[in-house]
Amino acid sequence: MRLDQFLKETRIIKRRTLAKQMCDDGFVMVNSKKAKASYEPKEGDVIEIYFKQKKARYRVESIPQKGTKKAEAINYYTMLGEEYYE
Repeated sequence: MRLDQFLKETRIIKRRTLAKQMCDDGFVMVNSKKAKASYEPKEGDVIEIYFKQKKARYRVESIPQKGTKKAEAINYYTMLGEEYYE
């Protein structure tokens, strides 16, 4: 599964096109390296996303199947923290 699809399936980012754009623009890092949308996330990867007002960190716990239900989406990652900007 591609990184942009993982972010969409887990509901971290609501739309895949937005996830792809954020990856292309350098706002998504995996294990402290800029990640392309085509990157294949693995269990244990740490994903950092630089949103407009915060930086969020997530650890991948498992890879979901396509069509993940909203209630199950949070089981695929662990939130490690958030930092808000001023």
